[in-house]
Amino acid sequence: METETLGTFQESQLHDIEREERENQMREIKFATMEIENIANWMKNYVKGSGSKGYVVGLSGGVDSAVVAALAVKAVGVENVQGVIMPIESSPEDQKDAILVAETLGIRYDILDMYEMFEGMKNAYPYTVWNDNVFIGNIKARLRMTMLYQYAGEMDYLVAGTGNKSEDSIGYFTKYGDGGVDILPIVEYYKTEIRQLARVLGMPQIIWDRVSTAGLYEGQTDEKDLGMSYDVIDSILYYLDTGKEYPIRHADKIEVVKKLITRNKHKNEYPPNYRR
Repeated sequence: METETLGTFQESQLHDIEREERENQMREIKFATMEIENIANWMKNYVKGSGSKGYVVGLSGGVDSAVVAALAVKAVGVENVQGVIMPIESSPEDQKDAILVAETLGIRYDILDMYEMFEGMKNAYPYTVWNDNVFIGNIKARLRMTMLYQYAGEMDYLVAGTGNKSEDSIGYFTKYGDGGVDILPIVEYYKTEIRQLARVLGMPQIIWDRVSTAGLYEGQTDEKDLGMSYDVIDSILYYLDTGKEYPIRHADKIEVVKKLITRNKHKNEYPPNYRR
């Protein structure tokens, strides 16, 4: 009798957990659906107000650029979105996933191997810093930005940036590289929220489930660079932003995140002007 009662109790607990998971999923879908409509309307109005014709998006194969491209399609239509895939010593998987995003959305896309441009920059520079991954990554990001603006100028489009709140808050982007854009549609959303948006936007699971990487050098991942996962970063940023939900399990990382925010504050500010 006791075994039967225990079994019934465990089954009841399992049902409660499953119900809670379903309710959480429904809340996520409702949140994401509403936000998607709001962002797309904002992007539609912005491009119209600027007098431009559409958006160009650099496609990396990651979830951020996938979400921005999908939002651009909702905002201005598939015919007014140009994808650009720009490998520079990149993983073949990155290019494969970027193509998957473009073809899932049905947008035009070009693949431009920019290795020779990168080598030209390296050969022109008179000092030796090419064993430094930060220098290498920054140059690649700035070369890609230059190409996106070539497209934007030619097509009368705007460059849609792919930075999210997690990266933007701690300065995890290249100044005048991937930070050099005309519009930032998802910069108010944490990385964990971007994955929710991707699911509701119909992105393939391989896109929103993949390890985040900027493809800047072999074996590079965002979380390896940062020394912690986006789940940890987001929990700390949420606490710092709102004062709620102290991340007790990651308390040792709070000061690390604060230092990143302070050190990279200049990236989110207009260059200081001397006033006479």
